[in-house]
Amino acid sequence: MSAPATARTRVLSQARFELGTLLANGEQLLVSLILPLGALIGLAYTTAPSLGDGRRIDLAVPGVLALCVISAAFTAQAIATGFDRRYAVLRLLGTTPLGRDGLLWGKALATLAVEVLQWLVIGGVGLALGWQPALSGLPIALVFLVAGTWAFVALALLLAGLLRAEGVLAIANLVWVLLLVLGGVIVPRVAMSGTLASVAGVLPSAALADGLRAAFEAGVFDGLALLILLAWGIVATLVAARTFRWSD
Repeated sequence: MSAPATARTRVLSQARFELGTLLANGEQLLVSLILPLGALIGLAYTTAPSLGDGRRIDLAVPGVLALCVISAAFTAQAIATGFDRRYAVLRLLGTTPLGRDGLLWGKALATLAVEVLQWLVIGGVGLALGWQPALSGLPIALVFLVAGTWAFVALALLLAGLLRAEGVLAIANLVWVLLLVLGGVIVPRVAMSGTLASVAGVLPSAALADGLRAAFEAGVFDGLALLILLAWGIVATLVAARTFRWSD
């Protein structure tokens, strides 16, 4: 009789399943990769909106990389989790040896895998378009990748655990659009008007984009941006842990 799978094996198997599901879903693939890629190409070949001082492509790529994290960690995960909850998939998997913690770890690892793929594609296209990142900032950018993933996955679970699947679908897509336009992602806060810049300054989207721009433009660590991201991650995790419902 074979031995039962270890917890690590179960989590990795679930992560592979989650990754395959995310990549096979046309709508989520559109939001996670096709739209960010279109945004990058559009920014590279136009002069509007203004991105502030500096080489346009160097300002655009970090913002699009931040958009990739938001797309994969928040929008895609919120929608997938909302429908998994609706169809009792979460409740079923939570009672298996995988357990609820294993399920959440599987989702987190799958999200990171999608983001690595996004960054490779967007980064490669950005380099082809003339992007010149500070390589010394890559370790800093990876810190923001992990912190941003945590914050936005926690926000996704918070949303998906409270509303019905149709509501999650509508709100997740609406939030994606609002953060894209007003959240300091594509357009840096320094290029926004005073009121909008102040509001965006406390959002996790702007914190992630600011941290990535500082890292890739000058190899600088933006400590305030990281603190804002961590604060959002902590608060969203605590609230989601208290309010998340595993089935409708």
